[in-house]
Amino acid sequence: MPLPRYKPLVDRLAADIRQGRLPPGTRLPTHRALAAAEGLALVTATRAYAELEAMGLVSGETGRGTFVREVALPRGLGIDQQAAADGVVDLSFNYPAVPGQAELLRQALRQLAAGGDLDALLRYQPHGGRPHERAAIARHLQDRGLQVAGDQVLICDGAQHGLATAVMALLQPGDVVAADALTYPGFKVLAEQQHLELLAVPAAGPGPDLDALEALCRRRQVRALYTMPTMHNPLGWVMSATRRRQLAALARRHGLLVIEDAAYAFLAPEAPPPLATWLPEATVYVSGFSKSLATGLRVGFVAAPAAWVPRLQRAIRATTWNTPGVMTAIALGWLADGTVARLEADKRADAAMRQQLAAQALRGLRVQSHPSSYFVWLPLPEGARADRVAAALLKDGISVSTAEPFAAAAPVPHALRLALGSVALDELRKALARVREEVDGLQ
Repeated sequence: MPLPRYKPLVDRLAADIRQGRLPPGTRLPTHRALAAAEGLALVTATRAYAELEAMGLVSGETGRGTFVREVALPRGLGIDQQAAADGVVDLSFNYPAVPGQAELLRQALRQLAAGGDLDALLRYQPHGGRPHERAAIARHLQDRGLQVAGDQVLICDGAQHGLATAVMALLQPGDVVAADALTYPGFKVLAEQQHLELLAVPAAGPGPDLDALEALCRRRQVRALYTMPTMHNPLGWVMSATRRRQLAALARRHGLLVIEDAAYAFLAPEAPPPLATWLPEATVYVSGFSKSLATGLRVGFVAAPAAWVPRLQRAIRATTWNTPGVMTAIALGWLADGTVARLEADKRADAAMRQQLAAQALRGLRVQSHPSSYFVWLPLPEGARADRVAAALLKDGISVSTAEPFAAAAPVPHALRLALGSVALDELRKALARVREEVDGLQ
């Protein structure tokens, strides 16, 4: 059986890119020009470019053309990889820690070992957690401004598992979900895995453009909205109470299910109450302790309308069967004795210090961040290519993320997301200086 006509062209262009005959940043011919030069139909040339893009060798940019990617840069750098390689300064992935956390864990394990409930922790747990555990999380959420009962709370294996539980329980393949044009990559992965159609909502200041979302809901049958109103990742915004009320009213008008991601919300203690406060009948609130305590402590929680709880419990049963008993006991012990509150305060102070370092290093550049967040969004000058900048930094032992993993739709902006929470302060200062040097070279 003969190969499709575009296959030899794909193979030839791929070889030229990999062997450096077409260097990174090269603008390739337009689809029409390529078709004419190769004697192909326009649809065939378009298919060839689509396959090269799927291989990660080129990127098509609306209004600019098709460009050769920097193939030395791993796709999804810092997102698909859990940590940078040894010897690389990781500004791509956040796992914030403060001194003394290991000793806190030792103490917690000793206290757990001396307790009388060990046998219960070795057995299967209820799918959403034991009643007293769910009640403790509900009290924690009440302190955050979200009034929920214990039977509306389910404990899960981290916030990412909470998001997966919500998606599996409440959405169907083919459902249309609105999300910010720049959004959390973990939700993009979930949407792809569950065959959801993700539609991008542009930003308008510190929050989504509500007029654009309204128009989207009128044009398409949008089933759900995924949003991060408090400490948005990667842009760091905190939505005002007014915009939260407006967003809740819009969701109510259009019958939207809302998934509120609050993984970083602890970093903004003066934020308005959660969006779920204004839309309690249709919001799933998801958070956890990975960022506020430790990434290895896989304890998350979901708060939802009571009618949805059985479906969420079934999703937990289908994925992990039950809650993580030992880790839940540690996390709740730290809630009770004030350790969670102390660590969160320490991390807010740590994040603020790191933001000050970033502000000094990047002064004069067009950056977007929050004074107590663990990340900075750095748009690049016109004409610069983020993949080339990231590859140059990686050669110098600094790992950063481009906008690609965060972009819910094309065009993907040329920008860097700098994670500040994973390296020592001296390393961070030096790495940010090198980032500044690389960006200054683009001017």
